Amino acid sequence: MRLISIGEILWDVIGDKEHLGGALLNFSVHAARLGHEVSLVSAVGTDERGDRVLEASALGLSTDLIQRSGEWPTGIVTVTVAPDGQPTFVIHRPAAYDSIRLDGSALARLASWNPDWICYGTLLSMSPCGRNLLFETMEAIPRARRFYDINLRQNCFTPELVLEMLRRATVVKLNDSEARALSAMFGTGDLTMERFCRDNAARLGWEAICVTRGEQGCAVLTGDQYVEVPGYRVQVADAVGAGDAFAAAFLHGLDSGWPAAEIGDFANRLGALVASRPGGVAPWSLDQVQALSESCQRLTGAGSGTRVFEPMKA
Repeated sequence: MRLISIGEILWDVIGDKEHLGGALLNFSVHAARLGHEVSLVSAVGTDERGDRVLEASALGLSTDLIQRSGEWPTGIVTVTVAPDGQPTFVIHRPAAYDSIRLDGSALARLASWNPDWICYGTLLSMSPCGRNLLFETMEAIPRARRFYDINLRQNCFTPELVLEMLRRATVVKLNDSEARALSAMFGTGDLTMERFCRDNAARLGWEAICVTRGEQGCAVLTGDQYVEVPGYRVQVADAVGAGDAFAAAFLHGLDSGWPAAEIGDFANRLGALVASRPGGVAPWSLDQVQALSESCQRLTGAGSGTRVFEPMKA
């Protein structure tokens, strides 16, 4: 695949340590490790943190479309990790990624690259500049499919913005708490997970939707096929970036044409592996993903309980 990722680069500050992150950067790194070509559109400040981003060549990403902003500093997020490894975030803004701009010639170059997907989240689009950039890119490359990983953060979204992003998406990924938040936002009531996926995909025209459920795995709808795929139990270091790794693996399997259950299982494995290591872009290999699968199957039986559901009647 050729992917354009548009979004934030920042440093996750966890205690006295800083880990390079940001949902779209994390996603891009994991997609590149899966063998895909990724153009990350973002910005960092003209500061020491920005210098460290551009020196991180080991991540395997081109820095051609990462701009330097003299207006705002490189983004940071203060992360507090609970005993179960689940993070809470305080996002410090404005940040350099709020000032990303692409002129007409840059958009034309991106379009000539002929990308398969435009990948985005919610955080960047809270700023008018980021929102306009995203919409302009979509208009410049209308044939590209659109992958929206919702990633709701406190005080960093509105229902109106989220609905607009959902309407523009081809494929959507979210977690179970975000699914409940959407149901509350749009007054759809307390739906089963299957009904939630089918109703929203039909209403908004998505090709696929995936809902992550932590250790319990995920729910995947592709076309008419809905499956619930069990997860993998690991010792969590921190869950920062696990959802972004899951998203990259999910899109990898979806674009490859895999069955829904296979997509969900592969994404569960990669997400669990990243959760077992500190930081959002900790190194991993496909051999390690497979080794995790084998050890967890012996430990928990994960992978043997996938539930496949027939299309629901209207």
